[in-house]
Amino acid sequence: MKITGYRLETYIQQMDRAIGDANYPAGDDLMGSALLWIETDEGVSGVAPSGNSKVGDLFHLIEGEDPRGVAGLWKKMVDYVHKGGNEGEVNGAIAAIDVALWDLKAKLNNEPLWKTLGAREGRAKAYASDIGYNLTDDELHAFFSRMADAGVEGGKVKIGLSMKDDLRRLGIVQDALSKAKARPYLNIDTNEYWSPKQAIRYISQIEEKFNIHWAEEPARRWDFDGLRQVSRGITAAVASGENLNDIGQMYPLISQQAVDIVNIGVGHSGITGCRQVANMCYAYELPVTMMNCQANFMAHLAAALPNHNMMEVVDPGREKAFASWDNHIEGGWIVMGNEPGLGITVDEAKLKALQDNPPKRKPNFPFPRREGAGLWIKDLEPGEVAWKK
Repeated sequence: MKITGYRLETYIQQMDRAIGDANYPAGDDLMGSALLWIETDEGVSGVAPSGNSKVGDLFHLIEGEDPRGVAGLWKKMVDYVHKGGNEGEVNGAIAAIDVALWDLKAKLNNEPLWKTLGAREGRAKAYASDIGYNLTDDELHAFFSRMADAGVEGGKVKIGLSMKDDLRRLGIVQDALSKAKARPYLNIDTNEYWSPKQAIRYISQIEEKFNIHWAEEPARRWDFDGLRQVSRGITAAVASGENLNDIGQMYPLISQQAVDIVNIGVGHSGITGCRQVANMCYAYELPVTMMNCQANFMAHLAAALPNHNMMEVVDPGREKAFASWDNHIEGGWIVMGNEPGLGITVDEAKLKALQDNPPKRKPNFPFPRREGAGLWIKDLEPGEVAWKK
């Protein structure tokens, strides 16, 4: 069996609602998306819900190779970009190719990917994440209440620009989730908006009223000294890592005891790279938490990790080009089925419609860093979010 070609389709989709954080609280409901297929001479293809033009620069490295040697092909790509660095779109291309190869490998095994990856059962514990700084209080409560109805016991809320509003909204989240767990796991996320000292001061105030499970990205992603300072200055665990690219960038945070919980995801150079980061964390007795993704496809890997805590689930509706995906949330877990590979089926008609009718504006994603970050708090302006009059 040999890899013979690839197909990359890009499109912009309008989500069911906007998503936002402390850096861009107004949020945006547009998102650039892609689908990548890796094709073989036996007519079986693997698909990844990601990809970019750099795939073309890397494809010659895997063309003609046996697709079942996923880890070896991943190393071949990473070695190739050694001098230029595994950064930006290059990292995204490696990740997409890697995911498509894992999907292909599991399809060749005629089994779901979680089995190919060695999981004992196809499920991963979930926590709810609104990514909704712009949600009204009623919308916030409705989202977490709906997740609690599915048994989800924990939630993460975006904060960082107003202590008064943050405390009120944390109370809303706690109330909504309390029907699933009397003392739900409350997580907060400031997306690197604060400095370490700001984080310690503000989180300490929050902890006077709420039991916080983890505080995510309370300082810059690479600032292991600052993150360690925050970890030692608050009661909650510090979580970070989602915006780093690979095990090399993660190493200082882990070895210097700068994080207590490690955010992992497909952005860590695909499934292969993400598993490497998780394995390093396991050696340091650190739990990992899987980041959100379309159709929860990274739950396959989460189910196979011995140190996985909870996986982030959201509901903005990013699956516009999909016909189906073989998982659902039940009893607080992402439960995966037995369809081969990732279990994702693409609707070609929906994909073509998205490409033929693009929005008239471009997405404002990923978000820029908000003015005042790490220096002062830029207050919310009237009308910037729905709940700020």
